[in-house]
Amino acid sequence: MSREFSFTQADYDKVATHLYRIAGIHLGDSRMEMVYSRLSRELRRLRLTSVTAYLDFLDKAGQHEWTRFTNVLTTNLTSFFREQHHFGILAEKILPHAGRPVRIWSCGCASGEEPYSIAMICDEALGGTAGSVSILATDINTTMLQEAEAGVFDRERVEGLSPERLRRHFLDGSGAFASKVKIKDKFKQSITFRMLNLMQPVWDIERSGEGQFDAIFCRNVMIYFDKDTQYQILKRFVPLLKKPHGLLFAGHSEAFFNAKDLFTPMGATTYKAADNAA
Repeated sequence: MSREFSFTQADYDKVATHLYRIAGIHLGDSRMEMVYSRLSRELRRLRLTSVTAYLDFLDKAGQHEWTRFTNVLTTNLTSFFREQHHFGILAEKILPHAGRPVRIWSCGCASGEEPYSIAMICDEALGGTAGSVSILATDINTTMLQEAEAGVFDRERVEGLSPERLRRHFLDGSGAFASKVKIKDKFKQSITFRMLNLMQPVWDIERSGEGQFDAIFCRNVMIYFDKDTQYQILKRFVPLLKKPHGLLFAGHSEAFFNAKDLFTPMGATTYKAADNAA
């Protein structure tokens, strides 16, 4: 295959090693073309001719460039009310038993569709009392966090929402922003966006004693980690989840058979902390 830039298997292996070291993300061999495509933009920006040259540049660069490297390789697609059944479970099984405020963690929030969907379903289920909901939205990708915090989306991103939800939860753009919609401020105020690397030895939320969560949404995040890393992260989730009604929501392709001592499956990629889990 003819490429604009030199990119060998050895280069790919080094990229994968760096990403695993920084973020714990495991890149399989099938992602080589994705990595090349995303890094090509960085090579053009820096006027470099090969991925080898880019890796040499990173070795001498500051934290800003390493952050860019992580951001480029961890941008994920998402959508509003993705895996709809989880939001029904949240409304029917968790919110009726939750205290006030309701505390929910959106772990791996990407461009914000997930935490805003959580805020909307809480608003609908609790009769418009958005002020009683506290949502922590975290991601390793600082570029995505900035986009999420702005709460502005192309209209095509909300095409799947009902007219009622659009009226209730969004403001229409006008003029130069006619092709955009913006989430209403009351929902933005219920969400705290924060950078968090799951590979950090101590998370701020563990250190600060902010309290436990009624639900943790960690969907389509664990697929990037090997089994040992998954287990260690799940182990840290256990004390952060309220018992007995708190639930962990996983992605449709994720299963935690290696962590039966930590979490009990409840069906529909939903888990509760095991009774004997610490």
